[in-house]
Amino acid sequence: MAEKIISPGVFTNEIDQTFLPSAVADIGAAIVGPTLKGPAGIPTVVTSFSDFQAKFGDVFRSGSDSVQFLTSHAAEEYLKNSDTLTVVRVMAGAFGPASANILTTGSSTVTGVNLATGSVIASSFPATIGQVYKVVQGSSTFKFISSGDGGGDAADDSIRFFVNGSTTGAHITNLTTEINAVSSLNVIANSGSSGLSMTGSSAGTGNNGIKFTTASAAAPSTFTTAPAGNAVGGGVAGAGGAFTMTGGTDGAGTSTTAFTLETLADGTIMNNANTTAQVNNVLVSGSKHNIRFEVLTKNDKKGTFNLTIRAGNDSSKRKQSLETYNNLSLDPNSLNYIAKVIGDQTQQVKTEGSTKYLQLSGSYPNASRFVRVKSVGTPTSNYLDENGNVSDIPVNGGHISHSLPQVGSGSSNGGFSGGSDGHSGFNALGHFGGNSAATTNALFYEEITATNTQGFDPTAADDGKNAYEEALDLLANQDEFDINLILMPGIIDSLHPAITKKAIDVCEDRGDCFAIIDPVPYASTLTAATARGGARDSNFAAMYWPWVKVPDSQVGGTQRWVPPSTVLGGIYSFNDRVAHPWFAPAGLNRGGITTAIQAERKLTQGNRDDLYDNNINPIATFPGQGVTVFGQKTLQKKASALDRINVRRLLIRVKKFIASSSRFLVFEQNTSATRRRFLGIVNPFLENVQSQSGLSAFRVVMDETNNTPDTIDRNQLVGQLFLQPTRTAEFIVLDFTIQPTGASFPE
Repeated sequence: MAEKIISPGVFTNEIDQTFLPSAVADIGAAIVGPTLKGPAGIPTVVTSFSDFQAKFGDVFRSGSDSVQFLTSHAAEEYLKNSDTLTVVRVMAGAFGPASANILTTGSSTVTGVNLATGSVIASSFPATIGQVYKVVQGSSTFKFISSGDGGGDAADDSIRFFVNGSTTGAHITNLTTEINAVSSLNVIANSGSSGLSMTGSSAGTGNNGIKFTTASAAAPSTFTTAPAGNAVGGGVAGAGGAFTMTGGTDGAGTSTTAFTLETLADGTIMNNANTTAQVNNVLVSGSKHNIRFEVLTKNDKKGTFNLTIRAGNDSSKRKQSLETYNNLSLDPNSLNYIAKVIGDQTQQVKTEGSTKYLQLSGSYPNASRFVRVKSVGTPTSNYLDENGNVSDIPVNGGHISHSLPQVGSGSSNGGFSGGSDGHSGFNALGHFGGNSAATTNALFYEEITATNTQGFDPTAADDGKNAYEEALDLLANQDEFDINLILMPGIIDSLHPAITKKAIDVCEDRGDCFAIIDPVPYASTLTAATARGGARDSNFAAMYWPWVKVPDSQVGGTQRWVPPSTVLGGIYSFNDRVAHPWFAPAGLNRGGITTAIQAERKLTQGNRDDLYDNNINPIATFPGQGVTVFGQKTLQKKASALDRINVRRLLIRVKKFIASSSRFLVFEQNTSATRRRFLGIVNPFLENVQSQSGLSAFRVVMDETNNTPDTIDRNQLVGQLFLQPTRTAEFIVLDFTIQPTGASFPE
């Protein structure tokens, strides 16, 4: 109800005309189709073509040719004039990401012998060949690896202890001197076996402290301690320079997993783990499309380490770091906890009834462009005590520092493994079917068929149809995915009618999105093209014909035949950049396909008439002007303003703005002030559209006439918008009148 003004006074109204939610935002298109890599089935926003290449790849080998998916071509065209594109990668079957287990520095230590007191912790200790032993003397720790007799005598199965990571050097001599100085053991730097052998009296009354016994080749050597009370070190019982010798798998045996990384991208293309490397230290399966990891350093005193993500095709001699993370921790309470810094979230497509939705798992958003933390093996909670010293709390039977990752890239050279492509789509050989046994070639460009479009069969449920439909089901959620255009290059209406119908249905159900549909495959007749226009009836979609040839910018010197939707996204984004959505994306000013070398067919005026009469927009070729979009009809059969693309896209733009603006009024008081607030937002926007040639006239009504007491009691706020769209001049009629000399011109 309007406010009453009876007595004199000053009355003020506050009208907010500054609130412009998303009206100036670049909403962008959505592309659905196969890509070389990237997260499968998850709508992902890219902001440039280089961003698309990093996340989804581009060129790959298929047979003897280097090709791109049409998705890549279409993304490149669209992103020339826009900075927002939603990509949904199609994969079928059981696909998944690759992962890498980063191992710890060591596992639990085997119980050994403590000579500090002469007590026996283990009366007998088998010295297993290949096992690691540690000698701890004071603050110094020395590691040895046990090996067989260096002399090769099969009858002598005594044990030699080799310094870990080295066979010769001055440190061996220094070590033997130091140990002998505090022990009655005779430690000899054995040049014959390039290691250390221990000798001493075999008598139980000797002051060796440790006695090595030699057995046959079938029985391992053992060592025992002197009986309790015997002299240890220097001949004085219970005194002298004692040291502890323990055995375990510290660094040389089986280690546990410190943490596991998982690629954000799915597929076998992410697999490059290999126990050997090619010449020049390049992974055998390494490429620019996958990655490898390396732990650069670790700090046992602080419980931290540095991790880098490297390009999969770099060399260990010339490393190419893509991301580096410093001072990471396995302590969940730390700000630098690895999952917090890198991220651990993943999304899965779930189904409830007929509704598809994304379910998010994980606690921390993904900051890395390449990996997420799948799991942490043994979290090092409270690594430092209250005084800042390393905790003495054992973890899994070993020291807490044993849970830290090994420095380096491990036996896999930093590679990832376990990624899978499922059973459909192209495989690494470019063969249709997606598994290593598939031998049928994937078909691209003009060779696309109904059952093989870029390695997928959209007519079969498990080979592509379900994947496309699931992607469209996700995009149907307009609250989550703000898009205004859907492209599916490689899906042809005459070959894959179920998928194209699904795309049109999604656009109609959303009411704020438009689909560009390719009517027929390459080398089709004009009659076949016009038939597809007659088979559809919707003002939320458009078709174009014929195909065009474009250069492949990523494969120099190569030209490709591509369906119209591949380049039409670029026309739409160019139109919106230089003009507005309510302008026609057609004609010589905004419809020129500058990248096109030629059209599949040069249309005559009669050809264009036949196409336009059947709601197919012609792609014409004019001398000196090149290949040009020369039509802007929707697929609607009934003649109305909505049979034109510019009018439908005008309403899409206006509806998106009105919806986003009105959302802030939900749950507000249903009063005249709220109605004025709505009018204060909508009227300036429509005035702006009118000034930019989008509307001839408009009127917005939201007052007592359509918000009666009954309406208010039903908790409704009703508004009416009357719009007169500006029509385009598609048919220019010029009358040339020839007059005789002296005749006057009509006014």
